[in-house]
Amino acid sequence: MVIALAAQKGWNVYQLDVKSAFLQGELNEEVFVDQPQGYVEKGDELKVYKLRRALYDLKQAPRAWYSRIEAYFTKEGFERCPYEHTLFVKLSERGNILIVCFYVDDLIFTGNDENMFKEFKKSMEKEFNMSDLGKMHYFLGVEVIQNEEGIYICQRKYVTDLLERFGMEKSNLSRNPIAPGCKLIKDENGVKVDATKYKQIVGCLMYLAATRPDLMYVLSLISRFMNCPTELHMHAVKRVLRYLNGTINLGIMYKRNGSDKLEAYTDSDYAGDLDDRKSTFGYVFLLSSGAVSWSSKKQPVVTLSTTEVEFIATAFCACQSVWMRRVLEKLGCTQFGSITMYCDNNSTIKLSKNLVLHGRSKHIDVRFHFLYGTLELVHCNSQHQKEDIMTKPLKLEVFEKLRGLLGMSFMPTT
Repeated sequence: MVIALAAQKGWNVYQLDVKSAFLQGELNEEVFVDQPQGYVEKGDELKVYKLRRALYDLKQAPRAWYSRIEAYFTKEGFERCPYEHTLFVKLSERGNILIVCFYVDDLIFTGNDENMFKEFKKSMEKEFNMSDLGKMHYFLGVEVIQNEEGIYICQRKYVTDLLERFGMEKSNLSRNPIAPGCKLIKDENGVKVDATKYKQIVGCLMYLAATRPDLMYVLSLISRFMNCPTELHMHAVKRVLRYLNGTINLGIMYKRNGSDKLEAYTDSDYAGDLDDRKSTFGYVFLLSSGAVSWSSKKQPVVTLSTTEVEFIATAFCACQSVWMRRVLEKLGCTQFGSITMYCDNNSTIKLSKNLVLHGRSKHIDVRFHFLYGTLELVHCNSQHQKEDIMTKPLKLEVFEKLRGLLGMSFMPTT
């Protein structure tokens, strides 16, 4: 969301790296360690060292580092976002904003005041041993391109390394990650394959979900067979790799001056899992013309109608929307009115607006009525339902169309 917001506002995003971060934290507990070899003083062989600061592999080290950097941000006038503990925001007297978020020792920051940037970097250099990496171009395995059109993110290098690791860099290409109409089931009589290798491939693919919403449905599907995969399931996994081989440079473009209104799409199939007849639901949120949050999961209960299954899917989406709305407001991007959510089921929309329980809906769990008054549900024609890509295998032309509507495109030349 921070990157999408920066793109929409036309802000640059910069990156810092704190060196030896886990050695910076101060300990509140008494921790003793043996004297390292080569530094044992004669006559004091039975003595130990008392640690004043954290060390790597110490279980307190991550918490000690977070406490240290949180105290620094507080001292410098930042406010921690209560809904995302690694996000800090600072407002100046003139109303300018500086946004900082971090993962362990990697920090990115953005905002609308270059003077605040300079002061922040100067203060960080005094407090920590760090490197100024300039404009963000590579963060946690994600490649970033910032240009006049907006901000583009992808995982090209990760995909290339993944294909080489599993020997698929010269494989035949596939234009979609799963064959239209494909239904995977538990194949108890099928030929078993190496479960460890299967788990390794699927685990590596899951990390790609951070920038590849086009993979979300198939990853949700193939991850259901980790315990006892067969050749049927491995064939589906290899098709995903062949699809990646043809879309190495595919990512998400967040456009400059795009919409700052958060939009949500939700959808579900009906009893699509042939093993337990549970349904698969998904949602996607768009900001600045690109997807910023998405999910595809199997529902926890067996539903009795399409209305019920869509209602439950919408409720899960509503929970995510509440969190995203609160975070955006802390970032200075207030969402006025209810968040618009698009759904292609008229009965679900009517039930959300007029909560009347009757024979076909009175059994729906009360927790799924959470969306009442939280969102504004709007009907969306099934042909324009962007969320379909998260819930079912699609024909190639439909898949490529919906993929583009999520803001996905191939890497720009500059």
